[in-house]
Amino acid sequence: MNIEKIEIFTIDLPLIEPFIVSYDTYPSMPSIIVKLTTTCGLVGWGESVPDDHVTGETLDGTYAVLKNRLAPKLIGANPCEFEKIHALMDSLVKEAPAAKAAIDIACFDVTGKKLGVPVYQLIGGRYHEKFPITHVLSIGEPEKMAEQAAEKVMEGYRSFKMKVGRDIASDVARIQAVRARVGEDIAIRVDVNQGWKNSGNTLQALHQLQTAGIDWLEQPVVADDIDAMVEIKSKTTVPLMIDEGLRGFRDMREIIAKRAADKVNIKLMKCGGIYRANQLAAMAEMAGIECQIGSMLESSIGSAAGFHIAFSKKIITSVELTGPLKFSQDIGNLRASYKIPFIQIGEGAGLGVEVDESVLAQLTQYRDVVQ
Repeated sequence: MNIEKIEIFTIDLPLIEPFIVSYDTYPSMPSIIVKLTTTCGLVGWGESVPDDHVTGETLDGTYAVLKNRLAPKLIGANPCEFEKIHALMDSLVKEAPAAKAAIDIACFDVTGKKLGVPVYQLIGGRYHEKFPITHVLSIGEPEKMAEQAAEKVMEGYRSFKMKVGRDIASDVARIQAVRARVGEDIAIRVDVNQGWKNSGNTLQALHQLQTAGIDWLEQPVVADDIDAMVEIKSKTTVPLMIDEGLRGFRDMREIIAKRAADKVNIKLMKCGGIYRANQLAAMAEMAGIECQIGSMLESSIGSAAGFHIAFSKKIITSVELTGPLKFSQDIGNLRASYKIPFIQIGEGAGLGVEVDESVLAQLTQYRDVVQ
């Protein structure tokens, strides 16, 4: 089985409501879809959701890398040979993890279909039967966030990831408002997306939040300041998670060496796909650091890829892959697997996602074919 054709689509996924984080507001979510067709007629689907604040890639740049650099050199390659595929991609382009993730995910999908097994069977087999789903609260006024949290508790959610990072005073008010509204038994995780900048600001915020019962604090400082994370960790009992500060092997080695975090957030778009995420999880496990599989608000394709790696690893103890729940229209059918407050994936071959190509065509803005 070899790669015969690669189709690349730029799409815009419509959100039910704008998604607001510390550095941007998304009225919709742009994404790049890859359709990989093999010589035996099987199709694998992949996805890339680049973010210039997180992966260091733009949408247009990622599309160009896929069209002009990666796809032409992959025609004729065996998609089952993951190590060779990544070695080839790395020889063609330095970094570009979200672009490589699209190819990686498509290769895993088509390999699973060829062998008649779910992707998680290709990377260790199934370990978890289900995962709790955390609802992500976009940045808003404190009372609005508290009201939405209360509504979601009524729907069955037992944990929240709060997006903050605009300024300390309003962020503290947001967290305190949500905690007061949902009570003490609901888990609250706080994601600052680098918005508090440095250790001084973060420690000031944590001092004001001593009674807020935070499960963990995610990426409060700028991504490259691992030493700031070390300082914060030494001065607080709130568990710390690194997200934007973890992209690949070099970052993971430094995090492990400095014991800079209690948890790490692995995202396929940051590291280059399923194969690389699997390697990062193994490194974390050897160091005794718990992992989460996080989201860039991918469609059913990218979200399913994240779930397969999460379900296969004991060290991965949480997931935040909620894209399919936030879109008013999706190209795949993963939403049906969300049984609030849990996600359970099935035993379908490959990613187990059925792609509606009529919806894909409707949402497509640009398309190219490489063969």
